[in-house]
Amino acid sequence: MSEPLRFGPVAIHLGDKSGKYPDGNQVIVHGADTRAAFDTPIVANRIGPEFDEVDLVILGHVHEDHMAGLHRVPKAAVQVHEADVDAARSWEGLCRHYGYDDTAVLEALREIVDRDFHYHPRPDATAYTHDTVWDLGGGVRVRAHHLPGHTSGHCALLVESEGLAFIGDIDLTGFGPYYGDGTSSLAAFRRTLREVAELDARVWVTSHHRAVITDRAQFLHHLAAFGARIDERSDKLLGYLADGPQTLAQLTARRVMYPVGYEIAYADAAESNTIRQHLMELQAAGRVVREGDAYALA
Repeated sequence: MSEPLRFGPVAIHLGDKSGKYPDGNQVIVHGADTRAAFDTPIVANRIGPEFDEVDLVILGHVHEDHMAGLHRVPKAAVQVHEADVDAARSWEGLCRHYGYDDTAVLEALREIVDRDFHYHPRPDATAYTHDTVWDLGGGVRVRAHHLPGHTSGHCALLVESEGLAFIGDIDLTGFGPYYGDGTSSLAAFRRTLREVAELDARVWVTSHHRAVITDRAQFLHHLAAFGARIDERSDKLLGYLADGPQTLAQLTARRVMYPVGYEIAYADAAESNTIRQHLMELQAAGRVVREGDAYALA
């Protein structure tokens, strides 16, 4: 392991390739009384005592790649936003969170989360809410800021004394925002992209890809490029519909997020969830109409 990046009481252990999925970046905050970890990505398994002896894990949201170190800290308290907490407590809750209806998809996904992410549910997890504050001692305080869209409970975690915001899977990747699960929301993600720009921070830490940004202009540049992917997907759908009316299944096969031919267990389910939300938005804007089972340009 390379040395972590440090900002006062905050240590940031970078995952493989700056936390590129399936890995992530691990934030550990050292208070005088409490040591807290934000999420537990794969890299948590390579850190050692600094992670293994944490008192508290605060999950900014629940997905398999953010739970990959929970098995190492069975005695640590685990807290999750109230909208995501059931997904942390059990496999059944996580399945509802993903929102995939196909049993075969869920069985394949369970194999992946067990094998690659050391899946370990936490039935003892307790809920927090927007604006919850954790006093870790010695003037170190963490505040939750609810920023839904990626999941219904997705939050930024702000270390107020350092002006450091862990913004999780508002990860500023070239892939763009992900809102393909059952509890995801395109409309909420649009609002979140406006809110995250207003956080009182001077350091931004992402779960993946960018890792650490300390320049506000650079942060806003990356945030704008990240958010632009949403409208690019809408434009892609409008381009498909220019060929004539198409069903949701036909549009799903053409893809707006993943490349055609890129096969993972949940790709079609995530594409379908994503495309459905775009179509609803485009219908509300009067740009698309429903014709039976098909969609067409207005």
